[in-house]
Amino acid sequence: MGSTTLRTSLEAIALAWAEAGLPAETLQQIRLPGAEPALPSSFAVGTAAQAGIALAALAALQYWQLRSGCRQEVSVGMRDAAIECRSDHYFAIDGQPVEFHDPLTGLYRCGDGGWVRIHANFEHHREGALKLLSCAAARAEITAALDGHSAIGFEEQAAVAGLPVVALRSFAQWDTHPQGLAMAGLPLLSIARIGDGPACWTRAAAGGPSVAPGGGAAASPLLAGVRVLELTRILAGPVCGRTLAAYGADVMLVNSPRLPNIDAIADTSRGKLSTLIDLKDKTGCATMYRLLNSADVFLQGYRPDAIGGLGFGPEELAGRYPGLVYASLSAYGAQGPWRQRRGFDSLVQTAAGFNVAEAQAAGSATPKPLPTQILDHASGYLLAFGIGAALAKRATEGGSWHVQVSLAQTAHWLRSLGRVCGGFSIANPGRADVADLLETSDSGFGALTTVRHAAHFSRTPAAWRLPSMPIGAHPAAWRAI
Repeated sequence: MGSTTLRTSLEAIALAWAEAGLPAETLQQIRLPGAEPALPSSFAVGTAAQAGIALAALAALQYWQLRSGCRQEVSVGMRDAAIECRSDHYFAIDGQPVEFHDPLTGLYRCGDGGWVRIHANFEHHREGALKLLSCAAARAEITAALDGHSAIGFEEQAAVAGLPVVALRSFAQWDTHPQGLAMAGLPLLSIARIGDGPACWTRAAAGGPSVAPGGGAAASPLLAGVRVLELTRILAGPVCGRTLAAYGADVMLVNSPRLPNIDAIADTSRGKLSTLIDLKDKTGCATMYRLLNSADVFLQGYRPDAIGGLGFGPEELAGRYPGLVYASLSAYGAQGPWRQRRGFDSLVQTAAGFNVAEAQAAGSATPKPLPTQILDHASGYLLAFGIGAALAKRATEGGSWHVQVSLAQTAHWLRSLGRVCGGFSIANPGRADVADLLETSDSGFGALTTVRHAAHFSRTPAAWRLPSMPIGAHPAAWRAI
């Protein structure tokens, strides 16, 4: 795989839309201005950004149109979408940019000439890697220690220790790797019915009258009344929850008091309630079950089976809460030998061949990352698309649904979009270059400067109705509908 023919955003959207079984006529309501290159890359990162956000917007629009009987259009510009997918580069608190990448995170050459990428943004991951290498916290020390290791050998050692480390691979190497082979036969995302449930707009109002066409729903946000429990961290899952919140869903971010987070949470928490629940505690589980009584979506970003081991797997919750939409995000998918491995965007880029291919296209002697964490951002928008599609299906068919997205499947999709000729003819835009796309609002972190959402609706504008707040700022209770 690795098409050189550049696919348009509309073509990518139409394929995913058809696979989800949604009506083709809705696609007539999307406008997609702009063209590649949107960012300096040989890959269609602008197309991935535009198509991902457009799919999320269209799915929410489909749900709203079913509910209201009304119609509207939506526009997603490629430049706006690409910048939103670099939002972690532009957000600031009280005018100060936020840097959340640990200086030890990155690529290192090993003794056999290969490379490994070490993810050290969390203290326990950083300390684990240093302990494995028996070295001090300095890049020179790590490089010297890796001189005694092969890239694949150290990758395996780290995996046994539960650490996020991968060896650099080319596309050819990934395509013949057991995990690459497991990914090759999968769709972009999965939307599967996993149980019964009533046809309803929201579970909180299940059994009540639907809104009549042209009634109050026409002026309401796209996902008004939809309740989302978000158990995710880092970027992809939080981007999904932030998008659903922009479309009017009530999103409750649930963090564990046992786990750390990154400073980007200030950007990704816009529009959300934020609470702490410990699912390894009986009281915490009871609180979660209470919230699930009227929740529409259970969004989780832990490794496959990890959350299920605590009693919150998809089949169990679908049986207990008919009509629930369960959404799962993972690094490497639910199949293959790496299904339980920890992973992040930069690691999947490295393992799946992008850093080698991008370096070759740029004429670089060293591996080159993509200009944005596009796998994280696109996966978040694709997950929001899947959730919106599942909500629309539930409204018309009933049932409980399971939506699954992985960074590795998104990587496979990005390759299918083709390559951009002259992709390096532009530079990464700086903060001053995107000033027209930034907005500043009050938050629990201070004055928060962020990138505006790229989807523009003709009747019900996207908006974050709650300010971003620190972890645990709210009680574990839904707002009144």
